[in-house]
Amino acid sequence: MNFWYPSRWHLKRKTVKSTSLEALVHFKGFATCRLQKSRDEKNLNSALKVLDLVSPKSSTNKNQQVSQLIQNFLQTRSKQLSERSSSDFTAPEPRSQSPSDFKSSSISVEDNPAVGVFDLHRKGTRVDCAMLSYALSDCGFKGLLHSGTQLHCLAIRDGFCTNVFVGSSLISMYSKCGDVCSARMVFDEQPVRNVVSWTALISGFAQAFQVNVCLELYRHMMNSALRPNDYTLTSLLSACVGCGSLGYGKSVHSQAILFGLDSYIHVSNGLISMYSKCGNVDDALSIFGGMHDKDIISWNSMIAGYALHGLALKAIILFEEMRKLKVKPDGISFLGVLSSCRHVGLVEKGQTYFKLMVEYGVEPNLGHYSCIVDLLGRAGLVEESRMIILSMPIKPNAVVWGSLLSSCRLHDNVWIGIVAAENRLALEPSCAATHVQLAKLYARVGWWDKVAKVWKAMKDVNLKTEPGYSWIEIGNEVHRFRVDDTANSNMNEVLLMLNSLMGQMTSDSFPELNEELDIDLCLLVS
Repeated sequence: MNFWYPSRWHLKRKTVKSTSLEALVHFKGFATCRLQKSRDEKNLNSALKVLDLVSPKSSTNKNQQVSQLIQNFLQTRSKQLSERSSSDFTAPEPRSQSPSDFKSSSISVEDNPAVGVFDLHRKGTRVDCAMLSYALSDCGFKGLLHSGTQLHCLAIRDGFCTNVFVGSSLISMYSKCGDVCSARMVFDEQPVRNVVSWTALISGFAQAFQVNVCLELYRHMMNSALRPNDYTLTSLLSACVGCGSLGYGKSVHSQAILFGLDSYIHVSNGLISMYSKCGNVDDALSIFGGMHDKDIISWNSMIAGYALHGLALKAIILFEEMRKLKVKPDGISFLGVLSSCRHVGLVEKGQTYFKLMVEYGVEPNLGHYSCIVDLLGRAGLVEESRMIILSMPIKPNAVVWGSLLSSCRLHDNVWIGIVAAENRLALEPSCAATHVQLAKLYARVGWWDKVAKVWKAMKDVNLKTEPGYSWIEIGNEVHRFRVDDTANSNMNEVLLMLNSLMGQMTSDSFPELNEELDIDLCLLVS
């Protein structure tokens, strides 16, 4: 991949250069023709003036006849050139397709605008910037990187790459398709950039959780005398959520207040999500309470924040308050409240909400089924969880089988655990953790030949379990570490923070917890 993109981009740059030279040649030819016509007209007019000057006022009849003949010829020639010049200006140009003609074409624009553009191109019809931008946006939304790249080539051929709207659409398309390298190269070659261009690139790096790059781009945008809009700040907040950086999130919040954008509803929703997922649910509640107008995303973000922190009762109370205010819950609302019930083991309440989805016309998806399976499984109702999976109207995915597998491990149900592990492995054959769990379950029942097959399958494809990482924020910088991570230069700070947390968690009610923490700390230091 690292070798393909530069070569492809080099091809694009060569195409740009050749197209530019070709356009320049045509431009010179057009200008030279126009210049020749203007010179002819100027020479004729000068000749007429000279003829008036040199013609004597008192001449013979013969001289007057000759002069009149020359004058008539020159005037006729001047009139012919003038008519030809005017006809050149009014000559019909190659037909350009308008958006209205594009929508009424035989190609279904709503299904695939890119195909419509390619069809018009094959017919010799030149598309415009609006049509190209619309097709690029659709490719970005659907993740059609190959089609978007072809549209990029078409934009280069037709000379649209310098257009700020097409350029912004290209940046957005590459960003949404995960190709931030190409998005950055398109951005760097833009002669004119507006706030949409900057926001599209920031959003692309935010999807890759590169918060430092996003903030650096934001600083450059501010230095270019452009003001951020609400979508710019929302993209920055999503980057902070992805890396769990609360300090940077607060900085973005201050920028929103500075530019008066904190009252925008999607900025407020982004702040609620950022504070909730970065561990500050109180500030999230403060933002939520201060909103004058709340949409379904506002309610869902706050319910999900409570669920993430294990505050199930608060999530349920907020969900019921939303219903009283006649705000119709959607699938994400039910997912948040089901997740809350799952964390604290509210089986009956969770089953009630699962059945309530039908009353609101919400069809359960794989996420809802995963929650209800995990809820019943954690409560020891493993057989009921299995029956729900078997009765699902949609095919269960690896997450659903993984929820059942976790419940089997928790309650030592070997036989259902084997079924869950085998089904999960069939859907995710590259999951090393599932291989290990299945091998242990086979060993429990004495199926040593199957144990050997599982270990051999892992060895053949070089499957290894990935170690789990944790992270901590120190001085607005996020540090990752794991249990046996002795190479981390910040390990002393991590141990100091761990000691501080142990002091806060020390309680007479849980002496066994303190002993386990002491053992883990000794293992970590050693």
